[in-house]
Amino acid sequence: MDWIKSFQKAVDYVEEHICEPVDYKRIAQEMNVSSFYFQKIFSILCGFTVGEYIRSRRLALAGSELLSTDEKIIDIALKYGYDSPEGFTRAFARFHGITPSDVRKNGAPVRSFARLSVSISVKGGSSMDYKIMKKEAFKIIAKEQRFKKVEDIQGRSDIPAFWTECHGDGTVKYLSENCKKDGILGGSVVGMCMEDSTVVKDFPYLIGAEYAGGDVPNGYKVVDVPAAEWAVFGIDGLGEEKIQQTWHKIFAEFFPSSTYKPAGNFDLEVYPTDTYKGEIWISVEKKG
Repeated sequence: MDWIKSFQKAVDYVEEHICEPVDYKRIAQEMNVSSFYFQKIFSILCGFTVGEYIRSRRLALAGSELLSTDEKIIDIALKYGYDSPEGFTRAFARFHGITPSDVRKNGAPVRSFARLSVSISVKGGSSMDYKIMKKEAFKIIAKEQRFKKVEDIQGRSDIPAFWTECHGDGTVKYLSENCKKDGILGGSVVGMCMEDSTVVKDFPYLIGAEYAGGDVPNGYKVVDVPAAEWAVFGIDGLGEEKIQQTWHKIFAEFFPSSTYKPAGNFDLEVYPTDTYKGEIWISVEKKG
């Protein structure tokens, strides 16, 4: 329940400062995680990003004020973060399907977007196979690509496209043939999402395998993964939909009821090359 309460505190902070510039770092402090990790958790649990939630809430509140007050349209636009009437009108029309002037002149109906309330919904028993493992530090050799929109980690098309590219150009073949077969990852190819505290507008995603030593080809890099305790979850079949379903179950079902919480260091999607099953590894620590 502490997990749910802390997530709700973060959402409440967003609502209390809905008209202010978005400070992702400050919001994440309410949950005691990094900005990067909070945005990832939010997107997985809710199916939309923090930014999308804030924009929708602002536009819904703006529509309500247009109907119920005599405030000038430009003043409402400025209140909810729009610097020009034109920008506000475009965003308002996309969300509500009508312009602010139509609402003010004709009392046309507007869309609502309810404030987020976080709770555990009891829908019947369900099981989720997992294991907790302590592993020593290891190294990964990988190709890295940086992606925009830190807040939108899950459910995006550019990361799957990166995987397609690495399959097509021989990267995955090279990794599977030259990785450390008897290491911690057992010869698997991994996708690794990392936080870069020095950059806030994008993040690195790596496709790699456990480093066996030797020369590092051009275009590859070696990354140190520190010793950690890992929660490991099986993916029930591969494919983007199955992977996203597993991520959602981890954050919606496992962490709220578990004695563990994410450590916020590394997350791995681990894909053995000899099977059509995979695993998600999340570095964890005991709840305080």
